[in-house]
Amino acid sequence: MSSNTLLLEIKLENTIEKKMSYYDQIEIEDMTFDVDTQLFTYPCPCGDRFQVYIDDLFNGEEVAVCPSCSLMIQVIFEKEDLQQYYDDADLQPPIEISAAA
Repeated sequence: MSSNTLLLEIKLENTIEKKMSYYDQIEIEDMTFDVDTQLFTYPCPCGDRFQVYIDDLFNGEEVAVCPSCSLMIQVIFEKEDLQQYYDDADLQPPIEISAAA
C-alpha cells in the first residue's frame, strides 16, 4: 500500500470518527478522471485536490478527501456510470463477490 493511499485512509477514518460534515457535494461529471492513476480529483480550496480511486467508488465509497487538509466532499454518482470511466482507462471493474445465502 502506498503512503499516499495510507494517508488518505487515515484521514478518511479520522474524519468519519469525528462525524464531520462534507465541504460540498460534487457530481462525478464535474470531477477529473486520470486514466493512469485511476483517480477522480476535484480542486480543494486549500490549493490541493480532493481524491478518490475509481475502485473505491465502485465498492461503495462516496467520499473524496484532500491529502493536504481536513476537508472532504461527497461524490454524487450512480454505480453504473462508472463503466464509462473503466472503459476510458481500458480496465474492468472489480468482481463483486456475493455473500453466501
